[in-house]
This record gives sequence, C-alpha cells and structure tokens, in this order.
Amino acid sequence: MARGHERTPLRHRARYLFDRTLARSTGTLLGWLAVCCLAIVVPVSTLLVWTDPAAPRSFSGRLTQVWRTSAETLRLGAVAGTPVRMLLSVLLGLIALLCVSTVVGVVTTGLGDRLAELRRGRSRVLERDHDVVLGWTDQIFTVVAELVEGRAGAGGSAGGRSGGGRHVVTVLADRDPAHMEAALTAALGGTDRVRLVCRTGVPTDPDALALVTPGAARAVVVLPADESDGDLTVVRTLLALRALPGADDGPGAPRVIAAVHDGRYLPAARLAAGPRGTVLETDRTAARLLVQAARRPGMPAALRDLLDFSGAEFHVTDVPEAVGLSFEEVALRLDTSCVVGVLRPDGCPLLTPAPHTVLGPGDRLVTVAHDDRTTPLTDRWARVDTAALAPPAPLPEPPVRLLLLGWNRRAPLIVDALRRTARPGSVLDVITDTAPDPVGHGSPRSPGHPHDARLTVTHHVRDLAAPEALNDLDLAAYDSVIALGADRTDQGTGSERSDERTLLALLTLRSWEERTGRVLPVVAELRDHRGRTVAPLGPASHAVVRGELTALLMAQIAQNPELAAVFEEIFAVRGGALALRPAAHYVLPGHEAAFATVVAAALERGECAIGYHAHDPQAARPYDGVLLCPGKAERRVWQTEDRILVLTAGPGHEADLLPAQRPGRIPGSTAGPQIRGEGRGERPT
Repeated sequence: MARGHERTPLRHRARYLFDRTLARSTGTLLGWLAVCCLAIVVPVSTLLVWTDPAAPRSFSGRLTQVWRTSAETLRLGAVAGTPVRMLLSVLLGLIALLCVSTVVGVVTTGLGDRLAELRRGRSRVLERDHDVVLGWTDQIFTVVAELVEGRAGAGGSAGGRSGGGRHVVTVLADRDPAHMEAALTAALGGTDRVRLVCRTGVPTDPDALALVTPGAARAVVVLPADESDGDLTVVRTLLALRALPGADDGPGAPRVIAAVHDGRYLPAARLAAGPRGTVLETDRTAARLLVQAARRPGMPAALRDLLDFSGAEFHVTDVPEAVGLSFEEVALRLDTSCVVGVLRPDGCPLLTPAPHTVLGPGDRLVTVAHDDRTTPLTDRWARVDTAALAPPAPLPEPPVRLLLLGWNRRAPLIVDALRRTARPGSVLDVITDTAPDPVGHGSPRSPGHPHDARLTVTHHVRDLAAPEALNDLDLAAYDSVIALGADRTDQGTGSERSDERTLLALLTLRSWEERTGRVLPVVAELRDHRGRTVAPLGPASHAVVRGELTALLMAQIAQNPELAAVFEEIFAVRGGALALRPAAHYVLPGHEAAFATVVAAALERGECAIGYHAHDPQAARPYDGVLLCPGKAERRVWQTEDRILVLTAGPGHEADLLPAQRPGRIPGSTAGPQIRGEGRGERPT
C-alpha cells in the first residue's frame, strides 16, 4: 500500500532552511545578521525621514537623509556625497567596529576563562593550619561537621583561619566544586563557623594535591574510596602526599589520617602514610559495631555520644599531682571526668590497668570528659558504699539466636566475629536475595572453621523485598536481627537505592512488632545518613550509618593525634572493648549508692566505668540515652534494668573472669588493691 505524504507547513520549511543556513559557517551567520539589521533599520529610518517636516523636499535629498540616519544607527559613519566616499565611510566604520569588538571579545574571553577556572576550583589555596579532606564519599559530611565542631569546642586557634576569623576546611575531589560546596553547606546547616574551600582534582595527582597546600595544613584526612579498588586509590594518594614538599615526615608536617576497607591493604597503607600517619580499617570496625549493637541494644547511640564533639569524649590530659598515686586513687579523686588508662611517655597506651598501678613521671591520663581542660584531683577519695557492692560473679552469656538479612563485604566479618565470641550452641540464620559470591564476599557457611562448634550457620535464599519472605520464620525466637544493605559496587546504584531493601526489611519487622506487641532488637546498616530519619525503627532498633564510626574516629584523631594509639587499642587490638553491662553486675539492685561505687566495682573487675543508662520503661526509646561522666558523688537507686557503660579488656579476655581467676592473683589472697570502705578518705598503705 502506498504511503501518503503530508504537506509540510511553510513555517516549518522556512525554519529548517534558516537553521541549515546558520549551521554552514560564521560568514553566513554574519550575513544573516546584516540582512536582519538592514531589514529593520532602513524601513524605520525611511519612515522617520518621510514624517519629518524639516526633511528635504527632493527625493534624492530624502534618500541621503535616510542613508545618514541608517548609518548613524549602525555606527558606520554618515558621510554623504559620491558613492566612493560613502563606501570609504562604511569601510572605516566596519574597521572601527571590528577593532572595538575584538578588544571587547578578548577582555570578555579572559574574564570568562578566569571565572571558569575559579568555578572549576583550580586556583591554589593559600592557608595555614587548615584541615584538608581528600576524596568524596558518604563519610565526608560527618568528617567535616565534626572537624568544625571540634575546632569550635577547642576554642579555635590563631592558625587555620581566614581574615574573617573562621576555621578553614579545604576539600579536594574529582567533582564540581560548586556542587561540593552546596552539598556541604546544606549538610552543615550553614557555614558561619567555617569557610569551605572546594577544589576539583584527582587526589592521586601530586599537581592536584598542591592546590590545597597539604604541607601547611594541620591535618589531612584521606577518605576511603567506594570503588572496588578504592583501597589502592587510598595507598596511591598517601604516596602522592609524601612526594609533596612540606608533607613528608618532618617535625612541621601535618597529621595524616586515612582509612581502608579491606584489612589486607592495611600494612601497605600504613607504610605509605609514614610515621605521622594513622590508617584505620573501616569494614572490620563496622562489623564489630554491628555485632555489639545486636547483643547490646543502645550501643550505637552510646558510641556516637562518646565519639562526637557535642558532649563528652576522650581526652589526654596532664595531671602532675597524680605522679606517685595508684590508678585506683586517681580514678576515685577525679570528680567530673572518668579515667580509663594512662598514656606512657613513649606514646604507648595502658588502658584499664590494674588498680594498684602507680603513675610515674611523664605519664598522662586518658580520660572521658566534657572538655579538654585539666581537672584537678579532689582532696579526698570519693565515697564508696561498700554495702551496695555486688559480689564478683561471671556475666551470664547464654547462647544466642541471630537473624542476618542481606549480604555485603562486611557480612563475612560479622560471621567471623560471631564465631569467635559466641557461646557454644549459638545459631545464626542468614537470608539473602542471591547466593553470595564466595570469592568477593565470602560465604555464610565455611566448613572447617575452628569455631564452628560455637556457632551454627544456616543459609536461605529469598526475596527480601517481599513481605512473605519472613512469614514462616519464628521471629520471636530470635534475640536480635542484623539487616545489611548491598554495597554500591554490587548493584551499581547510589546510596539511596542501596538502602531501599534494608528499609523494606525494617518495615516488615516493625509491622510484626506492632501486630504481635513484642519488641525485637534490630540493628540496620544504612549507607545514606538521610535514611536514618525515615527508617521505621522499633523501641529497641537502631540504624547505623555505614562508615560513620570511622568518620568520627578520623575527626577525633585530627583534633587530638595522641588519641590514635588509644583508639587503635580499643577498636582494633581489643576488638571493640566498650560495652553496656547490667548494673547488677556492679551494685546490688534496689540499693542507693554513688557512682563512685560503680567505678570502684568496675576497677575490681579490670574495667573502667564511664557512664550509665537509667532504664525508663515509659520512654519511646528505652535503650537510648547514656549519661557520660556523671559526678562521682551522684547518688541514685540502682535498678536491675540499668546498664553501665564500661571500657573492658575486650571480648573473651580475662576481664570476663572472676578476680580470683585472673592470672597473677592467688585465690584467697588478700594481696592487691582493696576498695576503700565507706567514709574512708586515706590513701592505701
């Protein structure tokens, strides 16, 4: 069948002809511009002359007047006379117009190129004692916010400030600087206390690094890259930093803080960072946090309160009058801060030391306090209510049954941590959308593991996006649930989409809680910090933003480099030594006692108490809200549901044993530190 041809409208054909003519060359464009100008100027000039009462009477005179009016309008000269004179006048006008246009074009192009260069962020930053952040990941918002809060809490300093007196934070990433500044400003809620300077460039390029002058910075933070080979990018960035003048290992060199995902790259990254660098491992730290949060509801909120700059945090302080005193006496004579260890003169930390440990010259105290000001020792020991002390007893740790929803590169680390610390008879049920890649992300079931007798792992493949995926599970039989989201490299999606399945799982679990009236402890790992505000969390549920703990640690070390060794001991060597434990483990329930009694009881168990959580059954979130650094004289009636935040010797360490079972102490012996009785303020003899 013949195809009919519709007649194209005349305006469409004219538009197509005009567009095709303009696309030919610059000369054609100029020709069309001249024709359009003449088509407007000449008729209007003619109308002006013919309506002017003072215009010449003759036709030739009026044409001459039309020429002069048109020429003055187009700035081509208004010389009348012979055609040769008129053509020469037009030529001079065109030459003058060309010269002026060339000058204007050169100036406009130069200014435009300069403004474009500034918008691209390619100018050099001339600041000193500023903070430099390299890379762009989801952790940058936490890092920058804490850097600003840390400087504000410390009262600022003369360095690192612009002429306006604000602290300077410089960001270098392979992104548009205007977009980076807009995103950071929106996340910070304003930039009154900080001046953000964003530069574009690849952090592995030494020439791009020179733009942010890292050699004159106070601290340089290298964020862990999100790509599959992101750890290699971190190592190369650290090597590029050391290649710059002033950023080497000299006395005036900045402190470098970096992080890698995979522990296999940790030795190489530390070699590249040099002696002034600190490199953290994000995935293993995050896995341990998720395991702790699953066993101890409220732990994520307690860690955020402890590691951000909005309240109490770790400090290293000089207390000269503590030299020659025992650690126990110092702990009970610090009223508004909690001591957790000692930093030796060589920089090595000694955390949770024995109570009778004597402090020597050069020793500095590692404390948890609301500010970094030195707290003087009180004249007397804090009052210890011996009648309220609970007898030493091992903590009951029955087998647990956990449910793991989802799988990513941290999941094998979670399974490994559970296998190493779980009590025999524990069960872990794993539900994933697809079978995990045994090469990239391991497998839930690894036969032959040395701790298989402690933990039984079962694996099921189901669609977690479907609500019926959990219908046949007895959720009431689980002690807690861990929900994981896919890595960005798994599905090629952004942070928002990687959280969608996690939010769907949370919604299903929350619906089960509302339907059954039971409380199920759930800890969910989210990638986007904005997802925490919309996550459907139950009373005992928590949302942990991926990489947030590492970002808080990086900001703390940037503010106080001496804490690097302390955090390495707590989160790496001891495998996460902070714990929330029942108050009945330290004081008798129903008894009124001062917080000093809890501190003394914790010291006897090889632990350091730094706060407590008062159980409130009427609260919407009964597991949140840890009071850090309460006064030693603060008295209250301790309940069974109250919990104590302590720094321990680590999971599975001898601190979990009875005092009589620890190495070095003879059962039945009275040697060693003794808790002072009620009302006695003398030093031990």
